[in-house]
Amino acid sequence: MRRVSLYNLSWFLCFLCLLTAAACQKRPPPRAPSPSPSRSGDIARNDRRAGSLPTVTLTASPSSVERGEQTTLSWTTTDTMSLLIDSGIGNVADSGSLVISPRESTTYTATATGPGGQATATTRVTVVPRSARGIITSTDLDGLQQAIEEGKIQPLFFEYDQAGINAEGERVLKENARWFQQFPNATIVIEGHCDERGTEEYNLALGDRRAQAVKVHLVQLGIDPGRMETISFGEERPFAPGYDEAAYRLNRRAHFIVIR
Repeated sequence: MRRVSLYNLSWFLCFLCLLTAAACQKRPPPRAPSPSPSRSGDIARNDRRAGSLPTVTLTASPSSVERGEQTTLSWTTTDTMSLLIDSGIGNVADSGSLVISPRESTTYTATATGPGGQATATTRVTVVPRSARGIITSTDLDGLQQAIEEGKIQPLFFEYDQAGINAEGERVLKENARWFQQFPNATIVIEGHCDERGTEEYNLALGDRRAQAVKVHLVQLGIDPGRMETISFGEERPFAPGYDEAAYRLNRRAHFIVIR
């Protein structure tokens, strides 16, 4: 009986030692909670924005006005902390528009400041005296119309499915601009045309892009945008009949007429 008691006592002591050893072990430190997906996304975006260069655009519509008329400045930005427009306008919102009436021709510069540095954009508003545009005279109309009929003002031709102006087109427009400047009071219509390939809707849009490209280039050559209008006829008015490349090439064009 005494032997059985000693045996039970020894097992009890061993069990007690095991419990004590388990209690003395260090509990592992709690794991830090991982950032939520939205928090991680915010941190990543902030890190990217910290070095991003700002961007800014600035336009004026119309870009040419008579003295006393109004034009609208419009601007947009990205990654911007502040935006300043010079010539007396000052600090403005990151995006917006402002109606102005400049007294003289002015170049406006917008300076955007952001985490990654600065960016600038400019636009110019040309102010002309009211008498400069004058009344459209029959002399200007007749003179420009005669230049067109005599082939001194030439049409412009385009590559297939393109609205870009190539080197030959630049030469033609430079010569045309010289004639347009001789008759400053006549209004010019720029017609955009296409060959018959493609849908009617697509060709109308392509003809518009061609007419607009010609207008932009003529403005760069000094022609007042206020005396030019654009229209697209798409494939509706082919210059040359036929269904081969020789005809298609002549139908992909920008054509000039005078408004009476």
